[in-house]
Amino acid sequence: MTIARIIEGRRGAEVISSESNHTMREAVTLLADERIGAVPVMRGGSVVGIFSERDVIYKLAQEGEACLNRPLAEVMTAPPITVETTTLINDALALMTRRRIRHLPVMENGAMVAFISIGDLVKYHTDEVEHEAEALREYIQTA
Repeated sequence: MTIARIIEGRRGAEVISSESNHTMREAVTLLADERIGAVPVMRGGSVVGIFSERDVIYKLAQEGEACLNRPLAEVMTAPPITVETTTLINDALALMTRRRIRHLPVMENGAMVAFISIGDLVKYHTDEVEHEAEALREYIQTA
């Protein structure tokens, strides 16, 4: 199964993002207001990085609250690691595990079409396993 399957219901939905010239303070407020863990960072319509809760913790620990006035371009994780809509779900999970990341921009024809979390992938995978288990139970009961 591919990433396209996970995002098919999201097509056309706005991806919450931030611009590279926004301050870290603005992005932290966005994360809190939207109750999310990360945002793609955009410049000129292209994704140029990811800003996450981890970035907040690391920068605050290194620099203190002065970092809150820095632009995201200076504090984001870049370049972004991305996947295509055609990427297999298991491959995306393996990538996230190997790179120790929790969010991925999903690209199609060079444009970001979605932003997924490891939770999205795990939920889909768990639902599939449960569906298969139920099908097996029904098969066994009717055999």
